[in-house]
Amino acid sequence: MANLTSINNFVICVGTVNGSGSQSANNILLKSLFRMGIPVGGKNVFPSNIAGLPTWFWIRASEQGYLARRKQADVMVAMNPQTLSEDQKTVKPGGYFIFNSDIGVINPETKRSDVHYLGVPFKKLVDQATDQVKIKKMLINIIYVGVLANLLRLDKETVLSCLKDQFGHKDSVMTPNLKGFEIGYNWVDENNTEIESAFKTAFPFQAEKRNRDKKYVMMDGNTAAALGAIFGGCSFVSWYPITPSSSLVENYIKYADNLRTTETGQKKYGVVQAEDELAAMGMILGAGWTGARAMTATSGPGVSLMSEAAGFSYYAEIPCVVWNVQRVGPSTGMPTRTAQGDILSTVYLSHGDTKHPLLLPANIKECFDFAQHAFDLAERLQQLVFVMSDLDLGMNSWVEEAWTYPTKPYDRGKVLSEADLEKITTYMRYAETDGDAIAPRTLPGTKKMNAAYFTRGSGHNAKGLYTEDSAEYKEVIDRLARKWQTAKKFIPVPVIDDQKNDVGIIAYGTTDMPMHEAREILNSKGIKTDYLRLRAVPFTDDVKTFIQNHKVIYVIEQNRDGQMAQLLTTEYPELSAKLVSVRQYDGNPVTAENIFEPLLKHAVQNKIVEVLL
Repeated sequence: MANLTSINNFVICVGTVNGSGSQSANNILLKSLFRMGIPVGGKNVFPSNIAGLPTWFWIRASEQGYLARRKQADVMVAMNPQTLSEDQKTVKPGGYFIFNSDIGVINPETKRSDVHYLGVPFKKLVDQATDQVKIKKMLINIIYVGVLANLLRLDKETVLSCLKDQFGHKDSVMTPNLKGFEIGYNWVDENNTEIESAFKTAFPFQAEKRNRDKKYVMMDGNTAAALGAIFGGCSFVSWYPITPSSSLVENYIKYADNLRTTETGQKKYGVVQAEDELAAMGMILGAGWTGARAMTATSGPGVSLMSEAAGFSYYAEIPCVVWNVQRVGPSTGMPTRTAQGDILSTVYLSHGDTKHPLLLPANIKECFDFAQHAFDLAERLQQLVFVMSDLDLGMNSWVEEAWTYPTKPYDRGKVLSEADLEKITTYMRYAETDGDAIAPRTLPGTKKMNAAYFTRGSGHNAKGLYTEDSAEYKEVIDRLARKWQTAKKFIPVPVIDDQKNDVGIIAYGTTDMPMHEAREILNSKGIKTDYLRLRAVPFTDDVKTFIQNHKVIYVIEQNRDGQMAQLLTTEYPELSAKLVSVRQYDGNPVTAENIFEPLLKHAVQNKIVEVLL
């Protein structure tokens, strides 16, 4: 056999049908690679129906840790007859197309000369595994796990341990799946000559165990956010289920049942499934007013419905948190595709003049960290805070170095105790005391008469009393505007790599995933870049300095209109000529190609740098 040429560097795409049970099989492959110590990431591209439409699962292993999406796969496993022809386009030149030979033959008109084909008789193999018709559709997926495990030389014991973790709860389930795996695995050995003939060489991709010197975790962003909220003191959640945020609250319930339940069985949290997003928002406002750390999770359509209540939170100064796991819009859009299309609308959500801080997590660790920080920020500023995740981060699996649990105390902001009130003759709810634009609050139940106040969403003065006096209204609304400057002291600062090159890149959220790979490719082309990753809005002074110090700034984002670039232009109009918007908005996660190709083209056309092509 020829020498294997690619160890721990490959992209696999599995094309199946939604509702066929393939997710379990694909997760076994993903977890096996992870447990072998290989940097790996998984992405599920699925339709918005329950069953029957095409779905694809992408697995990328990368020795260098480049785990963002790639446009094409090295290996395509095609199990869906509906997409057999189209799936061939997914394979990169020189790649491998493994298909179910029982669902049809490859049309000579679509067959590619630059791709290696291997037909596997999956129907024949599943017939050997079981005679139970109702489980054959599910079991066929485990057979392709066996085929891939052998071709990739996955550690068999590791795969079997993942298989047992997935199905070991019942012998009636485990036994046929174990048999199906062995049948697929053995088929490769039994047909080795035929496979080498089809591939014209030995299969060139291999997974090899690595010994990690650090501990790592693999999870999706919604799970990390749920755990972070629990450790961040969240005690009340209301929600109306919506893709792709539902699993965030589902995981909160799952883990809070253990982590926020006393030894006597008393639950120290509350979760309410509301009748709609308006009600969910109203509930967390009520809980936030009483002093609870309260949140809801939703996506773009839900945030739109929360607009009026968001304005109430801003004007009445009630702290609470909203996780917006963004998806493609407008309207219903594509519910199971990813985007960063809610940036502008969320910052200014509601009628009138409002500005809401945004936190922008880029990985699962930041989902965990920002979940606590969002509550600290909301209570410090006494206003609504949005955490802007997206479907790619929220629902897909990512690997990060294991982190420790938070130890710093919660920042409850300016909450006056009974002792504090003893020193005050007149308490005015909406009057600041020390120049930071934040007025101290009291919590309901504080046993002092001067703790009471009116909470108003209508015109009010510093005392909280109703007013239509222009000067009194302006006094309050101007103070709220100055909170935007105070917020800059408490938000997460940008992550900056500045080597004083001419070209700078600004990105945020999951646009960071392919950035390191894209910069490496640009560097090989002669374009050296500096990089600033935004982690919050409003922008700190570091952002302005970064833009000032570069000849051109490319702003990378996942929306049609360059929404973050628009915010930067609004904030720094005198620097707007330096900003070049680079956008990817077809619903797929950003790839390295989506970054370096347009950037390279623009830099060459505009003679920004001398490029060696």
